[in-house]
Amino acid sequence: MPTNPVFIFLVSFFPFFGAGNDECLPTRCRKDGPKFQFPFRHKYLQPQHCGYSPAFDLYCDEEKKETVLELPFSAKVMVHEIDYVFQTVNIYDPERCLLQKILNLSASPFQFPNYYSLVDYILFNCSSPPSPFLDNIHCYSDSKYQAFAVPIDTSLIEDPYLLSSCTKLHKISSVPRQMIYEQDLTLNWSKPACGQCESQGKLCSYKNYTRGHQLRCVDKPYTKQDRSNTARLAGATLGSCLSALILVALYLLYSSIRADKKNKEKIEIFLEDYRALKPTRFSYTDVRKMTNEFSEKLGQGSYGIVYKGMLSNDIYVAVKVLHNFQGNGEEFINEVATIGKIHHVNVVRLVGFCADGFKRALIYEFLPNESLERFIFQEGRKKNSLDPTRLHDIALGIAKGIEYLHEGCEKQILHFDIKPHNILLDHNFHPKICDFGLAKLCSKEQSAVSMTAARGTMGYIAPEMLSRTFGKVSYKSDVYSFGMLLLEMVGGRKNVDNSVNNSQVYFPQWIYNHLNQGDEILMHIEEEGDETKIARKLTIVGIWCIQWYPADRPSMKAVVQMLERDGDNLTVPPNPFPVTNDTNSATRVSGRRYQPELEIISETK
Repeated sequence: MPTNPVFIFLVSFFPFFGAGNDECLPTRCRKDGPKFQFPFRHKYLQPQHCGYSPAFDLYCDEEKKETVLELPFSAKVMVHEIDYVFQTVNIYDPERCLLQKILNLSASPFQFPNYYSLVDYILFNCSSPPSPFLDNIHCYSDSKYQAFAVPIDTSLIEDPYLLSSCTKLHKISSVPRQMIYEQDLTLNWSKPACGQCESQGKLCSYKNYTRGHQLRCVDKPYTKQDRSNTARLAGATLGSCLSALILVALYLLYSSIRADKKNKEKIEIFLEDYRALKPTRFSYTDVRKMTNEFSEKLGQGSYGIVYKGMLSNDIYVAVKVLHNFQGNGEEFINEVATIGKIHHVNVVRLVGFCADGFKRALIYEFLPNESLERFIFQEGRKKNSLDPTRLHDIALGIAKGIEYLHEGCEKQILHFDIKPHNILLDHNFHPKICDFGLAKLCSKEQSAVSMTAARGTMGYIAPEMLSRTFGKVSYKSDVYSFGMLLLEMVGGRKNVDNSVNNSQVYFPQWIYNHLNQGDEILMHIEEEGDETKIARKLTIVGIWCIQWYPADRPSMKAVVQMLERDGDNLTVPPNPFPVTNDTNSATRVSGRRYQPELEIISETK
């Protein structure tokens, strides 16, 4: 956008221009109290457009000068602190009865943070304490009886002797332990998503200071004293020409941004809406509407058909309608439970799902370049395939996504179906891992997963998935699949391809032989240089990943580090393939026998 001198002049003299109305200036109940600013507002002193909704209204307790927040069903709590960057509010109850006041948050914009451990309790009225380790819930007690919250997963629940003096009141589901034993509690909100504005040192507000769905970041306002001094200085300098200059500046500013205003607004709306999206449950009628009666088909797999759809505000989505009702129950639950809580740049985002009677659908973000398979398995590679630099960036992005699944989530997520078809590319060719139907969750402390049957796609399944001779199934199985994917990216063909001459030669072994002999691996590279080095580095990392025994493979964290290093410093891996003339080759790889060291564990439900 062209810079206008008159505009710069006005901004220099009027830093408060457009910063906001005085009526919405931040305020407090007392000097050291929490600050009222958007999305919160003072219920009685500020107009409605100063806050996001009535659920964010605050007011002051006149006697104690405390900040008061009203939750659903007229429950009043005191606010100790508000963090506008991380979008959290710390509340406390002087009556020590948070359990009674915030049992139901569904009607408010606030939720319990993810780091709280949620527990189910049963509330009992007892004439004598059932256990010395339980605290009395004062707000449910009276002179004759004391109330106690007993966790459902404790042995007390099933001990009739300990609870013989107690009467069951009701069940309390999914609440933090802090609500029982502490006076204060932290809640957070996801919408409006103003944390980005705050992290930039700006304020968040409605556009044009009217209620609506569009928000913007604005500079923090000056104090009244600063404004008064600046206005007097500007008045003495400009005099009667001030009004004319303002009009000229506004006209020039409007003219300069008119051309790209529509695109910028569209991007802002998308970013705001996308940032606030959570996996939402849609009805089948919603699915039909967003896909325009399933008019545009994107693809079809063994579990269903994928259609292109659109949500509000021009947000495109990919809608996967499941049709295999005998086999997709577990896949559907896995997909929603696993990917619904994942937020990573290299993992596809689940926007919502449909579970309407017998209808099942999964709604993802739309990625225009489809899958990686489209670009690495096609005729005419010289013209259409991705260049080695872009292949390297894609490989690094996939590796970071898998590393996040293994180490960055609350529970370790094993994908078990890493392959080119399950890697989607956005408009900038950034990769995103998708299809979590075969995924398993387990504790990070667990070293292996016991399984009754192999899962995945032939050609990418690790040896230990087919025979326990090679070791136990663990996160190293995903490493093997990633290695196969890397070699296919380098060679531009599938690891099992009957259309290729001499296809009886195992493709990864063919790659390894060419690596050892110093031959060219990417067929469409005609000159030596950085591209050849990239191909060699991807090959070395891929062969490290497909070592037959899990203990010989690196972790995904180590894989990311190798991909980020200079390829000249990488050690060529040992030959991972059995010697063909050895009758016992199935148990001899890399010159040693496998030593079982991993403990078998059960799958997490």
